[in-house]
Amino acid sequence: MKPNIETLTAENIVDFIGGIFDRRGGEEYLGEDVTMAEHMLQGATIAEQNGQSEEIIVGALLHDIGHFTSEFGTYHPDDTEDRHHEDAGAEVLEQFFPSVITDCVRFHVAAKRYLCATKPSYFDRLSAASVHTLELQGGPMNDDEVADFEKNPNLKEIIAVRYLDEAGKRAGMETPDYWHFAPMVQRMVDLHHPKT
Repeated sequence: MKPNIETLTAENIVDFIGGIFDRRGGEEYLGEDVTMAEHMLQGATIAEQNGQSEEIIVGALLHDIGHFTSEFGTYHPDDTEDRHHEDAGAEVLEQFFPSVITDCVRFHVAAKRYLCATKPSYFDRLSAASVHTLELQGGPMNDDEVADFEKNPNLKEIIAVRYLDEAGKRAGMETPDYWHFAPMVQRMVDLHHPKT
C-alpha cells in the first residue's frame, strides 16, 4: 500500500519525498524548459553552490512539492493541476519540518507578488510562464499586503527561495539528484522532531 499523509512519519518522510522525485520528477513544469524535478533541484543546487544555509537549500528543493498532492493522499477530485499548490505543499510538510521550511513553501508565490511590488526590476527576471501565472495569482501586492508580508519572521529565507525559483529554469543544467540533498532534508526534519 502506498503511504499517505496518515502513514507518513519523521522516519519515512525523507525517503517518501525521494520516491516522488524519482517517480514523478520527469513531469512537465508548467510550460517551462525544465521538468518538475529539474526545476526544484536547480534551485537547491544554485543555493548550495552559493553557500546559502541548509534552510534555504531545502526550502528551494521542496518549494513546489505541492504539485504532487495526490502522492500524499490529499488530492481532491475538484483540484486543478495548480490550485494553491503552495498551501497544499506547506500543509503536508508542516507536520515534519520547521516553520522556516514550510514558510518558504507556503509563501513562494506571494513572494513573487511582493517582489514585483517592491522591486520593479524583479519583473524582468520572470519567465513568460511566470508572468502569466502572476496575473492569475493576483498581480503585484498592494501597500497593505506588502506591509503584512514584511511581518513574517522568515521573510529573508522566503525571498531567497523566490529568487531561486526563478533561477531554476535552465535547460540542460546539470545537478545532483534528490538523494544528494536527502541528508540535509533529514537534518531539517530532525530539527522539528528531535531524537531523544
